[in-house]
Amino acid sequence: MNCAVCPEKECRNGKDCLKLAEEMKELYGEREISLIKAAASVEAEYYMKKTRIEEIILFGEKMGYKKIGLAFCIGLEKESREIYSIFKEHFKVYSTCCKVCGIDKTEFDLDKIDKTRDEIMCNPIAQASFLNKKKTDLNIIIGLCIGHDILFTEHSEAPVTTLAVKDRVLAHNPLGAIYSNYYRNKLNKSK
Repeated sequence: MNCAVCPEKECRNGKDCLKLAEEMKELYGEREISLIKAAASVEAEYYMKKTRIEEIILFGEKMGYKKIGLAFCIGLEKESREIYSIFKEHFKVYSTCCKVCGIDKTEFDLDKIDKTRDEIMCNPIAQASFLNKKKTDLNIIIGLCIGHDILFTEHSEAPVTTLAVKDRVLAHNPLGAIYSNYYRNKLNKSK
């Protein structure tokens, strides 16, 4: 089975290609069911009517969340400040930038962008630790680098969603590479 290349997507009509539906239903406990119900409610009520920011607010309210955490890349500081101002109208918001703790890259022998100067590493584990201490109900990633987003998600005690994905080339719109014939051809040539 490989869903990405399946032309029919009969699962949309209830087909169980894996014959695992009953087993999978058992994996949904009370917490998972409350999350999936809130997600389905937002989708059903606001389908193609609300932005992702609005959907996060609505989802958080349906879940009864009070405290939201923002884990952001310092390169998206301006955007994160704006997002903070929007979310603070609805929740108590805690935020932490990627350079928190100011640890030099030499501490872990990390590659530098500019080898002629000191560089501070991104610290997704510290970001998660800070938000864990604040006991946030939901954490939101805003532009963390690949790998850093993975570490943040692994170490976050609260559920995590992504609002923005880092893509320095395509203005933080990674799907632009798929929508652009130029980039799609460039990526296909690299195969």
